[in-house]
Amino acid sequence: MEDNKRKRPLVDFSEDEEEDEEQQPRKKQVVRADMARSCPYLDTINRHVLDFDFEKLCSVSLSHLNVYACLICGKYFQGRGKSSHAYTHSVQMDHHVYLNLANLEFYCIPDNYQVIDASLEDIKFVLRPTFTQDSIALLDSSSKVSRALDGTTYQPGIQGLNNIKNNDYMNVLFHAFAHVLPFRNYFLREENFAHLKPKSGDRLFALVQRLGELFRKLWNPWNFKSHVSPHEMCQAVVLASKKRFQITKQGETVEFMTWLLHSLHQGLKGTAKEGSSVTSQTFQGSMNVHSRKLPPMTENPEELRRLLQHEEYKTTTQKVPFFFLTLDLPPPPLFKDEFDANFIPQVPLVELLSKFDGTQEKEYKSYKDIRMKRFELTKLPPYLILVVKVIISTWRLHWPSFFIVFINFLSAAKGCH
Repeated sequence: MEDNKRKRPLVDFSEDEEEDEEQQPRKKQVVRADMARSCPYLDTINRHVLDFDFEKLCSVSLSHLNVYACLICGKYFQGRGKSSHAYTHSVQMDHHVYLNLANLEFYCIPDNYQVIDASLEDIKFVLRPTFTQDSIALLDSSSKVSRALDGTTYQPGIQGLNNIKNNDYMNVLFHAFAHVLPFRNYFLREENFAHLKPKSGDRLFALVQRLGELFRKLWNPWNFKSHVSPHEMCQAVVLASKKRFQITKQGETVEFMTWLLHSLHQGLKGTAKEGSSVTSQTFQGSMNVHSRKLPPMTENPEELRRLLQHEEYKTTTQKVPFFFLTLDLPPPPLFKDEFDANFIPQVPLVELLSKFDGTQEKEYKSYKDIRMKRFELTKLPPYLILVVKVIISTWRLHWPSFFIVFINFLSAAKGCH
């Protein structure tokens, strides 16, 4: 009995040790939470150098996986582990606050804890702007001018787009489409096309995503800068077009617009059915094309009459959809006016649109035959794109000048359903 009493401890600490082991993770969590809300490096963030318009690639490894932005110098680095480029940059340069560009979480490196602070919400919004239905409804009614960090003012939606090299022919279309209301409103909300399930490596759907990001940055009233760089959108264009349209080479705007509208239609899973995508709903109209093939020249009227009886030379009608209408300007005047100067003629828009009234025939030559065609509009889209075709003189390197008078436009649509 005495031996048993000696072996028995005076105080049993087993329960206290278990309680300590259970409380240690909780204490660590509390410490982590306190550090997350009281990061001592938040005052080192430099918003003036932050630029999220460029491709999200690590500046060292050029990888797009797990990329973090240094909020002190603005550079992109991969990872946050001890062997990562972000960790090395943090130790070498004494830069500690980073933003994960994928999940929008802030971290302190090399301490490796998440930073939670309401003062960082503006950085999130610049990287990934979001719009609600109510905020979109106020875009066109608000005349409020925004102010960038450097003090310059800008109007949301009318910001300048950087001309990286020779991409100005793209920028004019981005600006124009950003002000077509149903088209713009659709792309301002990512939820409208997030449900689409693209195939792996679908470059056309990436084009849709990049255009949505560009529109949201253009209409962001809290940008850090008064201009936007379309770098990611232009990169998506180069990849989706297989280098047909490039940043470093000047392109044809009408050709690019044709490709862009059809590519967006396909990227949004549009079909031949009318109204199957927002591109079709906004810009697509239809017309009847009446075409007849001209018979070969002959002096015998009987032979000509016999040829015209053939099925090959009879008039055929085809319903054709369109995204824009091409207008032909008349040839410029050859002679000067009484003041010995080349005057600028005026052409009513209705006169140019008379090409599509279904009565005027025009000759079209191809490598195999000559056809006479008439165009008859049957349905106008909500937003009609008009392309003015200009014939440049070969012996005088200048563009012919015309004033197009926009009067009585609705009369041109008479008869359209």
